[in-house]
Amino acid sequence: MMRHEMHQNKVHTKTRLQHLYLCLCLSSLLLLVTLYEYNSRAATRESSVPNTSELIDNPQILQIIFHPRKANRTSPPDQAQDLDIVLEDGSKTGCRIYTSDKNAPSIIYFHGNGEILEDHDNIAPMYLRQGLNLAVIEYRGYGWSEGTPLLSSFLSDSNTSFTAVREWFRTNQYSDDIFVMGRSLGSACAIDVALQNKEDIQGLIIESGFAETLPLAKTLGVDLEALGIKEEQAFNNNRKIEQFDKPTFILHGQNDLLIPLWQAQRLHSSCGAKAKEMQIIPGADHNTLIQHGGIMYFQVIKQFIDKTTGSALDWRARRKAYKQAKQQQADDR
Repeated sequence: MMRHEMHQNKVHTKTRLQHLYLCLCLSSLLLLVTLYEYNSRAATRESSVPNTSELIDNPQILQIIFHPRKANRTSPPDQAQDLDIVLEDGSKTGCRIYTSDKNAPSIIYFHGNGEILEDHDNIAPMYLRQGLNLAVIEYRGYGWSEGTPLLSSFLSDSNTSFTAVREWFRTNQYSDDIFVMGRSLGSACAIDVALQNKEDIQGLIIESGFAETLPLAKTLGVDLEALGIKEEQAFNNNRKIEQFDKPTFILHGQNDLLIPLWQAQRLHSSCGAKAKEMQIIPGADHNTLIQHGGIMYFQVIKQFIDKTTGSALDWRARRKAYKQAKQQQADDR
């Protein structure tokens, strides 16, 4: 009797283990099927969403956003030298560095659309007379630089170029007082570079810049929103400048129709810096700030830099510097 009961218990135990094993197998199989279906749905969803790079590098968009001007490489003028920059994909672009003094503050400058670095050969001396060094960075596909400008690589190129120029200043023992400046299209580069390299710069200068990409693109003739592109997928300048808390100076033309004044005002109000200034130049449109501002255009930039670095002149020194600059301007005519 005892043996029979023991045998029965063994049979029941074996049966329960078999049932348990079968349940585990079925559960595992069900889990695998569920995971497969989930992954299949996820893959379907991903394949139905266009790649961001494909969206923003649409030829229709690129033709509207970028207006590269090709030019043969020229020899740099006096007090200037060229720096070759190799981008992440091996393409070569460049920078022209105009130098005043190794102890002077330096501006790393991103120019506007349709411009090239050689255009600044006549403008750079005005910066030098203010005691500033100026490094003008070129974009891929512009001037003598290689490649084709793409929205997907535009900002990463700018950061690569900034790093190369900053290292040049350091290697050649120039002052660590470095400012980033961007004009028009270059404002997107300057804002992104300033945010990504905040510890390496003293401040940010924006001329004729924009806060929101989509309204600007619509003005230029392309409706990015209709193409499924959101501001976060574009330059997103306004959101970025909210996170930037170092001294910021914004210059804008009163009569700018391409990038209206409200864009600059929005940048100024959104900027996260406590020390922020905005200068509106009366009568100036998008491309005539220097013509209308004259020597004062460069002086207000120098004043902002001096205040930021703690080397601002008193009123007597400023008056003397102003008279000297006016005399130099008269001599040049």
